[in-house]
Amino acid sequence: MFTRSRLVRSAVAGAAVAALALSGCSKGSATKDTSAPGITTIHYMTFSAAPDHLKDLGDIVSAFEAANPNIKVSVETAPYADYFTKLQTAIAGGTAPDTFELDYQDFVTYAQGGSLADLTAPAASDKGWQPSLLSSAAMQAFTYSGKQYALPESFSTVVLLYNKALFDAAGVGYPTASWTWADETAAAQKLTNKAKGIYGDFQPVSFYEFYKSVNQAGGTMFSADGKSATFNSAAGVAAAKWLIGKPGTTMPTLQAIGNTPDFDTNLFKAGKLAMWHNGNWQFDGLKDAKFGWDVVVEPGDAQQASAVFENAVAVSAQSKSKDAAFKWLDFLTTSQQSVTARVNSSWELPPVSDASRLSGYLTITPPANRQAIMDALGKQSLPPVIAQEQQMQDIINDALTKAAGGEDVQKALDDAATKVNALLK
Repeated sequence: MFTRSRLVRSAVAGAAVAALALSGCSKGSATKDTSAPGITTIHYMTFSAAPDHLKDLGDIVSAFEAANPNIKVSVETAPYADYFTKLQTAIAGGTAPDTFELDYQDFVTYAQGGSLADLTAPAASDKGWQPSLLSSAAMQAFTYSGKQYALPESFSTVVLLYNKALFDAAGVGYPTASWTWADETAAAQKLTNKAKGIYGDFQPVSFYEFYKSVNQAGGTMFSADGKSATFNSAAGVAAAKWLIGKPGTTMPTLQAIGNTPDFDTNLFKAGKLAMWHNGNWQFDGLKDAKFGWDVVVEPGDAQQASAVFENAVAVSAQSKSKDAAFKWLDFLTTSQQSVTARVNSSWELPPVSDASRLSGYLTITPPANRQAIMDALGKQSLPPVIAQEQQMQDIINDALTKAAGGEDVQKALDDAATKVNALLK
């Protein structure tokens, strides 16, 4: 079962790794500037490079320094589990790195807290800056109060994976981009064969599936001003029913799943799962599957809405070298060196506007329809973010659990909305 921690991908894979210094670069420290005369050293802190992509990042740094001989980049990496504690400590102590990596939810928090530099002036000083190279949707995700406070660096999307062999055996047509929830349900019912241990569908009953489903049903999680919960609307009820209607019917029961790690992954790999709501980070693990499979943008109800998990890079409000820092982030996010490194190493995907720059990735099979990843980016559904984020998620997950256990869905969501509204006061 995928969770938010897994959606951080390689960062979580390195959670057991101590903070690492990038090979070939000195460990970053905002308290010590080792710059030679005429040289500006930019300190960059990241969670996604270690342990699998240190060489890739090192190659990007080398290419940047070759193109910008007056700027050096000193990189510090830390596992995701420790990263934000270290970053917060540095910011509070006035020793923040010049540039650092953020995921979407933390971006909102840091932007609200005034820790990020407005990039308007640094961008204007970078004569090579071309904002059109990056996806407009991804750029918009990292604006706050109408200003650009970070550049989108990488993304992963949730799509619908499907086992073509099971569809063929059941005589069911493959999913298409025009499918709705009703189409998915009808297919899942035909594909489920409990006697053979085959299930038609798998989608976790969780906050991260719920907020997206609310959007797919045409609703919102909060009011436009963000001051009140609206996920207990008719759209929210429809979304909750969509999720809790699957366990025990077209997917295993929640009791059967329990806390078994990778239950869904193992089920799909075993050829016993027809449709699977998961992300493009699963592709490498399925390249040797003994059956044909493909992907499509997830079906919607009133509309399509895809969960997109994005990382960005920002300049610290404390940095004394904002122009040089921005130049590094420009290269890190838009250069062909970075795009190629990410595509060739499966280090997430760069949110570039021109899909042809990802041609090497889009032509790799399986799956044949990798274009769905780019299509999903254009239909992004971002998670709601409030000051007490974890408490909100826990409240909603508890409501979904109660609804799945038989409690009236409207009542469960109404109670959750009351609790979440209390967090907003």
